[in-house]
Amino acid sequence: MTTFADTEFIAPARPLVIEAESSALRLAPSRAMLKPLLLVVDVLTTVMSFAVAIAGTQFLAGRVAVDADKRSLALLALTLPGWPAIYSYQRLYTARYVSRPLEEFRRIVRSAALGIVMLALAAYITKITLSRVLVVMVFLSVVVLLTIERSIARTYFTRLRVRGQLMRPVVVVGDNAEADAITAMLESNPHLGYEVRDVVDCSERGTGRLAVLSTVRDTLAAVHATGASGVIIAATAVDHETSNRLIRVLTDEGVHVELSSTLVDIAIHRLVVRPLGRMPVMYVQPVQRAGWRAKAKRSLDLAVASLGFLAVSPVLLVAAIAIKLDTRGPILFKQERLGRGGKLFKVLKLRTMVQDAEAKLLDLRGDNEADGPLFKMRNDPRVTRVGRLLRKFSIDELPQLWNVIRNDMSMVGPRPALPAEMADWGADLHGRLRVKPGITGMWQVSGRSNSSFEDYERFDLYYVDNWSLVTDLAIIARTIPSVLFRKGAF
Repeated sequence: MTTFADTEFIAPARPLVIEAESSALRLAPSRAMLKPLLLVVDVLTTVMSFAVAIAGTQFLAGRVAVDADKRSLALLALTLPGWPAIYSYQRLYTARYVSRPLEEFRRIVRSAALGIVMLALAAYITKITLSRVLVVMVFLSVVVLLTIERSIARTYFTRLRVRGQLMRPVVVVGDNAEADAITAMLESNPHLGYEVRDVVDCSERGTGRLAVLSTVRDTLAAVHATGASGVIIAATAVDHETSNRLIRVLTDEGVHVELSSTLVDIAIHRLVVRPLGRMPVMYVQPVQRAGWRAKAKRSLDLAVASLGFLAVSPVLLVAAIAIKLDTRGPILFKQERLGRGGKLFKVLKLRTMVQDAEAKLLDLRGDNEADGPLFKMRNDPRVTRVGRLLRKFSIDELPQLWNVIRNDMSMVGPRPALPAEMADWGADLHGRLRVKPGITGMWQVSGRSNSSFEDYERFDLYYVDNWSLVTDLAIIARTIPSVLFRKGAF
């Protein structure tokens, strides 16, 4: 199991901050209240969506049709009770179905589509005419507003979990490296919402019926003693006879059971659970980068880079003037980087350092704050005054849009590495050269400042192995807030 996915206070005000945080904790909803509360908020958001849809329809029509709006409003009110039923049918209140924002969005879209079908049936039965524009506006309003509302709710719940609220107490069954990794991951990532109450060690039980009964008995005892509502079984630590018996007993007791897949860094969209005789197996879809997908990615790159280059041209002009006025030297910094297949190309950046920066690098190696072959220094003396500002908002990276247009790079991909770094790569990391490097990527939007070289390697390989157009769009969408709010240090 692996999961990929952030203030300073003035000293005198700190007691007030603590008091505010304590109040937030006291007012936090319990896990039992969570679903009813979320349902109420969803209904209010749906009502707001109706109001936005009617207002939007009037605006597009250029007039206010009071009688028609009254009939439409009456029809919307008539179908309102059906919307939470649709949301429930689409499992929007079941955590395991909406743990990923993308999956939640898909279910919201399907809910909106079913809601439109319900509206159409109600209009047919009541003989009330609904304009097509209003129908479209209702669909779009529900999708947009519900997505925003759920995003706000997700952020709120995540903050509460980080503070120890809304946690699901679980027992981990296993005694090997996988069980240790699961436990460590859950303990170091409280935003996932799991609190490990106990770990059942089954290392010295041997085999046979007594070992099975012993594991089942001890797991049940741990669940009852700790008040856990769920059990996570490390699949590689428990034989199939024990896991089958354990799952049957636990689920019969109403305990939620999760079984690890033994797979690491395989995207869930590549997995399909299907039957193979009496056994459920997971089919792992092969990586597909060629054909129409490659053409679609190139088209996306060209469209975004071209429009982006035109949009940021004034910013580049101002930055170029500032660089020229600040220090001597060229405006652009060109450096050889590794492209797809190891082919070298010149990456373009706005110059943010003094002219002889590369010559001074040898003297600064001892102050490197990064591990592996990467070099990072928080207060690098080679960076100019203007350069610090350009780096803060990643403006220095904007000329790379031209690298994308030239097909040297992609909008999304692994970080373009220096040729010298390759000497310190492990065998697996060479796999990142199977795709073009990108301006932004999974590593960059996942908090690059705090990442180790191991994280750098894992994020890059995860992207290469699990690439999809949806992944690219999601990373591009996350890049803007990551830059503006400094969640990732570009």
